[in-house]
Formats: sequence, C-alpha cells, structure tokens
Amino acid sequence: MSYTRKEFLQNSAILAAAAMVSSSFIILKEKPRLSFSTIACPDWTLRQAIDAAVLHGYTGLEIRGINREMDLTKAPEFVTPESRKATLALMKEKGLKFINLGASTALHMPEGPVREKHMKEAKSFIDLAQQINCPYVRVFPNDFPKNQDRNKTIEYVSSGLLELGQYAKDRKVTVLLETHGAFSHSDDILKTMTAAEHPNIGLIWDISNMWTKTKESPSVVYQTLKKYIRHTHIKDAKLLPGDKLQYVFIGKGDVPIFEAIDILAKDGYKGYYSFEWEKLWHPEIAEPELALADYTKAMKEHFKI
Repeated sequence: MSYTRKEFLQNSAILAAAAMVSSSFIILKEKPRLSFSTIACPDWTLRQAIDAAVLHGYTGLEIRGINREMDLTKAPEFVTPESRKATLALMKEKGLKFINLGASTALHMPEGPVREKHMKEAKSFIDLAQQINCPYVRVFPNDFPKNQDRNKTIEYVSSGLLELGQYAKDRKVTVLLETHGAFSHSDDILKTMTAAEHPNIGLIWDISNMWTKTKESPSVVYQTLKKYIRHTHIKDAKLLPGDKLQYVFIGKGDVPIFEAIDILAKDGYKGYYSFEWEKLWHPEIAEPELALADYTKAMKEHFKI
C-alpha cells in the first residue's frame, strides 16, 4: 500500500499528538509481564489464585503463603513429589509460571540460633524453587537494630546473601533481596549489593516501600540500582498523618508508581510487574477479586494494550 505525502503528514501528526497526550507513550516490543503475589488472597487455595490469574490476564504467580500457610514447603500443593508434579501440570495447562517464592527470611542479625533458623528457611525455599522451576526466592534485609553498628548490619546482610547465592547457584535459582523495612535508602542497598556481588543474587525493587520511607525519586533509585533489579513489587498508597499509609488501587495514591513503571519499560526491563496487594497484613483493604481485576485493567490502559 502506498501513501500520498498528505496522508503521510496526517498520520505523522496523529502519532505525534498521541505521544503528547500521554507521557507514558511507550512502544513495547512485547506485552508487559504481569503477576501478583498471593499475599493478596490469603484465604484462597492455590487453585483459586490460578483461576483468578487466568481470568484477569496474568501470566505469573508469586507465592507468599497459600491459604495462610506461610511455610511453602508444608503447603499441600508442594509437600510431596506427586503434589508438586500435579501443581506444575496445572500451571502449564493454564499457561502460568511461578516467578518468585516469598520467604520470611531476614538477614540483619549476627550469628546465632535466630540467624540459623532464617538461613535454614531460605535454603528450604531455594530447594522448593528448584523443584517447581521457579527462578527466584525473596529474602529481606530487614532492619538496622539500634544497638548494632550500621556497617556491621550491612555486613551481616551481604554475607548472608553470599551464602544463599552460592547455595542457589547449583540449583539454578537466584536469591533476591527486597528493598524493605529500614533498608529502603538506595545508598544502603547499593553498599549491600556491591558487597554481595554474585551471579545468583539480585534485587526486588519495591517502589512503594522505598518511596514512602525516603521520597527518593524513582529515576535516582533506578540509576543507582538498575544493575541489580530482577523483579518488582507494584502497589500504591496514600500518605496519611502520622506516617501512616492507606493502600489504594494503582494510580489512585501518592506514590509515583507509573513514573517508576515507565522508567523500567523505557529501559527495556524484561521482568514481571508483580502486584503486591497486602491483604494478608491489611484485612481492611479491598477484596482480592476487586484488586486483582483493577490492576491488570489499569496496566493495560496505561500501556495502551
């Protein structure tokens, strides 16, 4: 088909106008990968979460508890070789992938029984991730204890990461440190990740967790940490008096969440935009049926897909 010069100019003007109407005018080579964490649906079975994912157009599932069982190695869907095989068959049938297992492991404490318990949990999650073809296991940094030197805390976190990364290497799993808790400043995270350089260690950028605590701009955070970012947690919130938060549907709060999403998309981010609706910790927020439907709708509208 050929175009006249007049038609060419008209089409060009239309495209230019569309780009100006939306600051998020991004040409994507492929659809953004959307997943959600089961923290959104704490009382659901895995089958219910799978059905919701299919219904609302998700392609990945991040497992943070199933029907309030937080130790995933004890969940009926994973506890035996037979149950794992059946679960993987169901995921394949529905066109879904497991993309992350959320452990409760924290790494900020010194050697001792508590740290040993946390490390043991992380390693059991890494073993499970290998068994169900899940690429990532999440761990927390998580705190800066007042009676502990700040640099020593960073050393504890980085050394724990290195130990877990080495354990994960032979199992073809990557351990991801989430930007979480007191570890929300990009310079602290950078120090930790630099000290824990390893091919099987990466970072989850929880945009809301960081911004609500530090107010660092997404562009600064991304430029500082993009080398390590493998996965994201996406949520929005309104800032309330007294440093309190009210979680709201994406785009309805104060977090510059779409600014961060656009930075990732424009730089060719190929990971998942994983919706983390914290219903488990905040039972007062909207039900998962509503939140999960809204997230994919909002993301599709934003990316014009």
